[in-house]
Amino acid sequence: MGDRGVVRSRVQRLGVGAVVWAVLGLTAAAGGAEGVVAAPTSTVSPAAAGTVSAARDGGGGGGGRGAGAGPLAPDGFVALRFVDASVGQDMRYAGGRNFTGAVVDGYDEAECLLARPAALALRRAQQGLLRRGYGLLVYDCYRPQRAVDRFVRWARDLADQRTKESYYPHVDKSLLIPHGYIAERSGHNRGSTVDVTLVRPAAGRRPVDMGTPFDFFDPLSHTDDPRVGPGAARHRRLLRESLAAEGFVNLPEEWWHFTYRPEPIPAPSPPFDFPVRLASVGIGIARNR
Repeated sequence: MGDRGVVRSRVQRLGVGAVVWAVLGLTAAAGGAEGVVAAPTSTVSPAAAGTVSAARDGGGGGGGRGAGAGPLAPDGFVALRFVDASVGQDMRYAGGRNFTGAVVDGYDEAECLLARPAALALRRAQQGLLRRGYGLLVYDCYRPQRAVDRFVRWARDLADQRTKESYYPHVDKSLLIPHGYIAERSGHNRGSTVDVTLVRPAAGRRPVDMGTPFDFFDPLSHTDDPRVGPGAARHRRLLRESLAAEGFVNLPEEWWHFTYRPEPIPAPSPPFDFPVRLASVGIGIARNR
C-alpha cells in the first residue's frame, strides 16, 4: 500500500501514553518518506466493523475504552494528524458551524480519519502545494452512517430553516434530497473521500477565495461554474490538479469533494458507523492512560 516506515504497536504494549504518539506523529509528519504512525488496528473485516473483540476495548492495556464505548475502525484507517500534522483541520460537523447548525451525530472529536492510502496521497499533495505557497485544510473525512442519517432527518425537517441564508439561499429545502445535495448513503463512509480547500500558510492559514463557502448548496459550487471570479476559478483548478496528481477524483458538483481512487476499502454492508474520534483507530487508548 506504499506505507513504508509504518510504526505499529499493539494496545497491550502501549505503556508510555500520549507522549510517544505525539513524538512519533510529528516525526512522521516531518520526514521525507511516506511514514505513518499507525494506531493499533483491528483485524475485523469491513463487513464486521460494527463488532470488535473485548481485547480492543481496553483489555490488557488498562485505562482504555470501557465496554459500550462504541465500535472501532477496521484495519486500514488512520488519523490524518499522525500522517501529516501540517494539513489543517476544520472539522465542521464536530461543531455548530455547518448546515444543521449543531454538532452532528457521530462526531465525538474534531479529527480527520481516513483510509491509509488516501491519507498518504493527501500528504503528497500537501508537500507539493507547500512548495507553491499553498496548503490544504480539510473540512470532513470519514463520515459515520449515523451522521448521514442525521443529514437526511435535517433535510426532511422543513420547519427548520435556521441556516438557509448561509447554505441554501436559492434552493427550496424540500428539494435538497431530490436534487442530490443530501443523500442516504455517502462515499465519505469508506474513508477515501475528503472535503478540502486551499489555504495560504504565509497569510495565517486562512482559506483562499473559492467562489462559495464549503457546503453551499447551489450550482455555483460546481467546480467549473463559469460565474465565479478569476481568482476563485484559479484556486479551484489548482486544488483539483494538485489532488488529481495524487489519485483523487473531484465530484464536479462540489469543488471541495475529492475521492481517492481506487478506493482501498470496499463499500461495507452495513455501512461503517464507528464514531469520529482518535480512540476509534486505537490512539485514544494510549492518550487516555
